[in-house]
This record gives sequence, C-alpha cells and structure tokens, in this order.
Amino acid sequence: MKIDLLSLSGHKMYAPKGVGALYVRGGTRVQQLMYGGHHQRGFRPGTENVAGIVGLGKAAEIAKASLTADAGRVGKLRDQLEGGLLERVPDARINSAGAPRTPNTTNITFDGIEGEALVIALDLKGLACSTGAACSSGAVEPSHVLTAIGLSADDARASLRFSLGRHTTGGDVEFALEAVAASVEKLRELSPVYRKN
Repeated sequence: MKIDLLSLSGHKMYAPKGVGALYVRGGTRVQQLMYGGHHQRGFRPGTENVAGIVGLGKAAEIAKASLTADAGRVGKLRDQLEGGLLERVPDARINSAGAPRTPNTTNITFDGIEGEALVIALDLKGLACSTGAACSSGAVEPSHVLTAIGLSADDARASLRFSLGRHTTGGDVEFALEAVAASVEKLRELSPVYRKN
C-alpha cells in the first residue's frame, strides 16, 4: 500500500480503550519523543500494556474475519438513516454523498440549526452524535474538514456526524430518525435564522 507510517486506535475496532498500534515501514526514519527506557525497540519508555495489546490483537482478528459482512450490513443501515432523514427532515443534506466513504459514518447538514444545540437535544433523548467541532479559546470553531470540502462556516456548524457500528440495529436507526426529526423541528421553531424553502 506504500504506507510509511500508519497509526491505529484500538477502540475504533472494539479493542480496549487506550491501546493502539503504529506501523513503521522498514527504512522509515522515526525520531524518539520520550526518553527513559528501551521498550518498543528503544522508542518508548514505560511498561507495555500487555492486556490491551492482546485485546487489540484479538479485535483485529475478529475484524478481519467479519469486515466484509459488517461493512455491508452497516452500510445498509447508514443508507437507511440517510434516506430516512432526508425524507423526514426538510432542508437536510448529506455531506459528500457521492464521494467514496466509510460505511459506518455519515455527516449531515441541517439548515438553520446550531449543531451543538442539536447534539445536546439528542443526548437528552439518549442518542450520541458529534459536531466534529473543536473548542479553542472558548469559541466553537467549525470543522476544518467540512470547510475544506467547501461548506460555509455556518453550514459546518449546522452539521452532525453519526456513527454506526457492529452492534447497531434497524431499531436503533428508527429511534435515531424519530429523535433527530423531532429535535430539528423543535430547534427550528426557536431559530431566528431558519427560513423554510
């Protein structure tokens, strides 16, 4: 794959949190960041998290065995979520809908909504999602990824990322559809900037 460096977070594939891996292609020069020990070929001090490493290995083994089936099933659920939201929520748009994407995530803009307010409203209903925004100096900045693909700052702030996984069911998607549609409708009633098209 012509990869020099590849980092993996274990929790992204259901391994324990706090463990990961770094692939370094032979001949790639890597500078040590921490000093004081000779673990991991002299690059890192400290005792290795053996239980976490074993968990990461087992999670990778399971992921490899079920990757194609999981991707197909989760991709269908993502499409069900996107289609349902477009049907139920006026002025919603799928970001990068025509681009190659991972099957487990979607990013959707809801015109006239402040994304952080929608995240809070959905959290109160038991649905976790993210704006992808980073807080800096007390100000919420729009996602640099969304602005890089051409969204305005306002559209980026009105966008939410939904992630699905191995344990997501069709019932979960239906719950999300109802929660998002109701929350967007309520927030738009309060919005001074939303205008129905």
